[in-house]
Amino acid sequence: METNFDLISLKIKCPVCGQSLMDEKRLVDNCPSIKLKVVIGDNEGTIHLSSVYESYNYLCDIETPKNATLKLFCQHCNSEIKSMQACDICKSYMIPLDLELGGNVSICSRIGCDNHFVKFVDFSFALKKLYMDEGAMGRPFVEDMSIPLAEKPPLDEEAEHVEIMKTGTFLQTYCPHCKKSLLEKGSIKLHIHRGDERGSLLLSPYLNVFNSKTTIRIPEDEFIGDLYCFHCHKPLLVEGGKCGECGSEIAKLVVSASKRLVDFHICAKKGCRWHGLSKEDLNDIRLEDSLEW
Repeated sequence: METNFDLISLKIKCPVCGQSLMDEKRLVDNCPSIKLKVVIGDNEGTIHLSSVYESYNYLCDIETPKNATLKLFCQHCNSEIKSMQACDICKSYMIPLDLELGGNVSICSRIGCDNHFVKFVDFSFALKKLYMDEGAMGRPFVEDMSIPLAEKPPLDEEAEHVEIMKTGTFLQTYCPHCKKSLLEKGSIKLHIHRGDERGSLLLSPYLNVFNSKTTIRIPEDEFIGDLYCFHCHKPLLVEGGKCGECGSEIAKLVVSASKRLVDFHICAKKGCRWHGLSKEDLNDIRLEDSLEW
């Protein structure tokens, strides 16, 4: 399987005081966000940036007009974070943020400019540490696979006949219409239509790993938009279907379980982690640690 950085979440610290800037409680792209103080013109507020590599999503409690220049400050030491380096695209100044594993990521200070770059101190060491600490695309790294992650209670006779899809299971995912694979470069790829905007949604293909990324900005807790297969372009939203957690619309994919294919439902609201199987499949399949159970 091809490995990439699409859904890896980077941990960031202040380049001035060295304290972590991560906010574990406020998620963006279903991952801990980077929390900073922000100043745009005469307005001050708080911004939560996505920590997912190459994602431009964020949450901010003040207006963020396109092409305006922002200033970012550490939430701990109140120091402004800036550099003398100019953006190669728009010539605004770049904002450097340190990576906890060594190196830094620089982002442009102009809202709407997508210029950024990552520098690792030691790329091979950084890559190993990412996979040791975070796991491959969110999957936990286990040095000795013979050691169970947790003790499970004994199953009763009925449960022994039920297949358990365990957390971290790689989901071979297909379009329910054309039956072609929705996997591309290690992620589940779907097309989004949101008003006049068109883009892609990338999801982790591992069960109960909720890392995600969109190529267009979608605010947290909002409806993502209409979802389509990127092969046949047919819609994936289920007519009349509702999320079992928040009541939003849901989309249907097909995943492989044991020796057959089953319907797999996901919520279409940004940030909601609900997912589940069809009622027909619940007789002999369970999802380990799913929010639906």
